[in-house]
Amino acid sequence: MTRTRIRKAVLPAGGLGTRFLPATKAQPKEMLPLIDKPAIQYIVEEAVKSGIESIMIVTGRNKRAIEDHFDKSVELEMALEAKGDGEMLDIVRGISNLAEIYYIRQKEPLGLGHAVLSARHFVENEPFAVLLGDDILVSDPPCLRSMIDVYEQTGSSVVAVMQVPWEETEKYGIADFDAESGDHRIRSLVEKPPRGEAPSNWAVVGRYIFTPDIFRYLEKAAPGRGGEIQLTDSMQQLNAESPMTAYPFRGRRYDIGDKFGFVQATVDLALDRPDLAERVRAYLRQRLGADESM
Repeated sequence: MTRTRIRKAVLPAGGLGTRFLPATKAQPKEMLPLIDKPAIQYIVEEAVKSGIESIMIVTGRNKRAIEDHFDKSVELEMALEAKGDGEMLDIVRGISNLAEIYYIRQKEPLGLGHAVLSARHFVENEPFAVLLGDDILVSDPPCLRSMIDVYEQTGSSVVAVMQVPWEETEKYGIADFDAESGDHRIRSLVEKPPRGEAPSNWAVVGRYIFTPDIFRYLEKAAPGRGGEIQLTDSMQQLNAESPMTAYPFRGRRYDIGDKFGFVQATVDLALDRPDLAERVRAYLRQRLGADESM
């Protein structure tokens, strides 16, 4: 059966970023740099490498810097050209040509479900991807590309999952499925189950592919925990009607919504770069050696 190709992605970016105050008082948390690249650019690049053509970024107040980053910067390009810095000029031009990017403002931070619902007219009647900006996933091929492959095989919505320690399951949405077999249809989803009550230790990690049926449930969703429209509530309803498929992600995942996760991502991404790896590795050895001698 021919599946409708996944062409579109939604990136919710309307949150207030309170965990990174005061840095996020006047700038979007999505624009905080991992070395020399804003966090949201890593997400957009994953989408593009996975075959996505059009992206809707759901923003909020004080998020204009995101739009400016992916827009053409004539003055900067002229300055770089005048300096003869062709390498950086290519990088800057490449950012504005990554994909067709659209924006819609989430007037109130009413939850992830509400952010996804805001993009329904952009999505129309097509299957689509959702990528959360707090999760940086590193793998080859990209996580989303592998999920698209699963969708093309099954025709069902797909959710990326990773195993976490059992004592941390209360921090995540948890998917229950038969991980030992080739049939990864999800039996149930539980949002942040109380300690000791999780049906598995497979946590949802910020990448989704949905059929447009998800909007039928989001449109009727009542505010849940914290007065927000929870995406997981509608996912549970969709799963009861048409079971979703779990995609066990095997790469590296960084939760950059957490300060320590942000530090981990910065260090590891630096170690991945030929221009930085040797100096960073030497510095870490020196710093750790100094700590051990104290």
